[in-house]
Amino acid sequence: MRTFAAFLALAVVATGPAFGQSPKSTAEPAGHVPPAIRHILASIRAADKGQLAVSEEDGRFLRALVASTNAKRVLEIGAASGYSGIWMGLGLRETGGRLVTIEYDPARAREAAANIKAAGLADIVQVIPGDAFAHIPRLEGSFDLVFLDAWKPDYKRFFDLVFPRVTPGGLFLAHNVINKKSEMGDFLAAIETHPQALTSIVSPGHEGISMTYRRR
Repeated sequence: MRTFAAFLALAVVATGPAFGQSPKSTAEPAGHVPPAIRHILASIRAADKGQLAVSEEDGRFLRALVASTNAKRVLEIGAASGYSGIWMGLGLRETGGRLVTIEYDPARAREAAANIKAAGLADIVQVIPGDAFAHIPRLEGSFDLVFLDAWKPDYKRFFDLVFPRVTPGGLFLAHNVINKKSEMGDFLAAIETHPQALTSIVSPGHEGISMTYRRR
């Protein structure tokens, strides 16, 4: 049974070089991203004038966390153009899991679906356009991991809606908890005081990600 500390340790280990392998090794590293997918990711970042995508550091962290926790059912709220969905999809290719990602803006949802298809991850990642508050109740089952990156004042509402459906031992992640913390005070208070929650904040990039573990 994995503890919350183990989740953090696994993520750190998964982002580094393989045990016994020098960073200068000519062998393909475990974190290798195929050139075609690297190009798609770079194109998304270059076109991201509104800075909606997570940083590359955050993306790599999400991939490692999904893989190291062996997540099978993942929910993303706020797909934007599919950047974070591609990183998590790469992690889910390791676990055999699936991601549902919901994007409110129709044009961005189409971009996300096209980018995910181009990355060869359409069999793993499903993009749903529309209002996440309407779509989430229609999804069946629980979630091993949730990644929230939507409109910041709605974070508390999403937490109240989704956290009860996180698998005991699973994780609820939220983005921008450092650089936009003034927009989500009620959410930050909730994840620190909820009786079933253990929360830590990490910052692979500069925006900050809250990691809330649901106690068993």
